[in-house]
Amino acid sequence: MEMNSRDRVLFTFAHQETDRVPLWCGMSDEFQAKAMRELNVDAEGLLVRFGDDFRRVFAPYRGPTPALRHPDATWCSPFGVERHGLGYGQPFDHPLAEATLRDLETYPWPDPAFVDVSKVRQQAQRYGYRYAILGGDWSPFWHDAIDLVGMETLMIRMFEDPEFVDALLGRIVDYYAGASKRIFEKADDEIDIFFFGNDFGSQTGPLVGPAEFERFLLPHVRRLVRLGHTYGLKTQMHCCGGIAQLLPLLIDAGLDAIHAVQPSCCGMDLPKLKADFGQHIVFNGAIDSHHILIDGTPETVRQKTCEVLDIMAPGGAYIAGASHDTVLEETPVANMLAMCEAIRNWRKSKK
Repeated sequence: MEMNSRDRVLFTFAHQETDRVPLWCGMSDEFQAKAMRELNVDAEGLLVRFGDDFRRVFAPYRGPTPALRHPDATWCSPFGVERHGLGYGQPFDHPLAEATLRDLETYPWPDPAFVDVSKVRQQAQRYGYRYAILGGDWSPFWHDAIDLVGMETLMIRMFEDPEFVDALLGRIVDYYAGASKRIFEKADDEIDIFFFGNDFGSQTGPLVGPAEFERFLLPHVRRLVRLGHTYGLKTQMHCCGGIAQLLPLLIDAGLDAIHAVQPSCCGMDLPKLKADFGQHIVFNGAIDSHHILIDGTPETVRQKTCEVLDIMAPGGAYIAGASHDTVLEETPVANMLAMCEAIRNWRKSKK
């Protein structure tokens, strides 16, 4: 059967093998700009050159811009957290660090009505059902809670004031669920996958234990998953780090795919992940971007990519790509090309 990218991805989400392993190319803005210069292509031409099977649509927040409290701020979240530094930077402070339940009631929460969905349908239609379309709000509710309260304070209040943590997370996810609902009501028939992200893992394991994760965070993951499924979409969550202990809970919540598998983290042994969970969830990533893609040669990248595919690809339910969505600027473009070439040719080499 001849497949286009969309067919290939949807068959993979159905846990069926395809003509070749689907390919994912997550890039930082800096790497993308460098690769476009080196290869003399525009953004779409770069995705075509790499062979990316996905495209993504966006609906930006157009709400009122609050007056900045810090003149050096380089970015402000919809929740009023001002940041500075590289990329999105780090927060200057945590505006709800000492908040009470009553303070949450009066805080100026963002309104999903300000999410501009006017162009999301046209963005998806331009691809003519050739690619798998990712949509929905990124919804990093865990990160926003940390920004608003501070990580240490948030962890302590899970034990000392769980009602506050429930209310805080609920308010944040109310906004994100409302934003994605607006997107899906506008273009659910043009979108294939609800893609959202929260980093619950570190190099050494989950940031919170399974019991705390199930108590405080899983209900909100479940809410977002159900929202996507209500509109007939598959769901994929970005969650890097050592999260093997959380996978049974995420599977139980109905999550369809996890991105981006990091084999260099504690507990993320690829053969064990595939054996224990490969029948229940789609894995996305697993080709080491921490060392191999940055420090390797094109030949070693091809070799290591094929070794990962030999483990993860049999039986389907695997999307090949870097072990983190943001391939860094210092990654050689030649190595990214070598990874993509190896992915495209892997099935041929097995025949």
